[in-house]
Amino acid sequence: MPCDPNKHHRRSIRLKEYDYSQTGLYFVTICVQNRECVLGKIIDGKINLSSLGIIADVLWHEIKNHANNADLGEFTVMPNHIHGIILLGCNDGGDGDDNGDGGDNGGDGGGGGVGARHALPLHAEHAERMERMEQQMQSRFQNQGKNTLSSIVGSYKSAVSKHAHRLGFTFSWQRNYYEHIIRNEQSHQNISNYIIHNPEKWQDDKFYVE
Repeated sequence: MPCDPNKHHRRSIRLKEYDYSQTGLYFVTICVQNRECVLGKIIDGKINLSSLGIIADVLWHEIKNHANNADLGEFTVMPNHIHGIILLGCNDGGDGDDNGDGGDNGGDGGGGGVGARHALPLHAEHAERMERMEQQMQSRFQNQGKNTLSSIVGSYKSAVSKHAHRLGFTFSWQRNYYEHIIRNEQSHQNISNYIIHNPEKWQDDKFYVE
């Protein structure tokens, strides 16, 4: 059933008295304003990223490099939203091989893994832009008072919007975001599989638009 953005975002979707900075796994969904399909297109069950989608992809994978005590699990960009798993309290400052996501991210540790995973060739000019984006994103995270889920997601959304506007795109995220606390390994596996196969099942997605 289609989601009504106005209905779902005029109320708090955070759990009262829950500490979103504590160790745990969180399934996060962030939607584009009005469910506009500007991040890419699904072709033969796979996402073909637009320029905006590439920005959203690259900056998501930068989160673990700039947010203390955070790591990443499965992630996908969809035409009008993104899904990702954030692990808080799991990053010991190592190479990121022990994130426990059980998925096929190949242990990507930031920008280097993104290109391999999505086969996104970056021309020199584009690469320079990505470097500037990463530096500014790092500054945003360093200025955050706490590494809570909301501060991480807020910094990510802000960084994507800022660089989209700099490149001349009219773009905005839907206010707020969806989150689900992953409480056990079975739930983690189910959600990881959902994220991996989401592009294949785009027409069944609650955010699907033609």
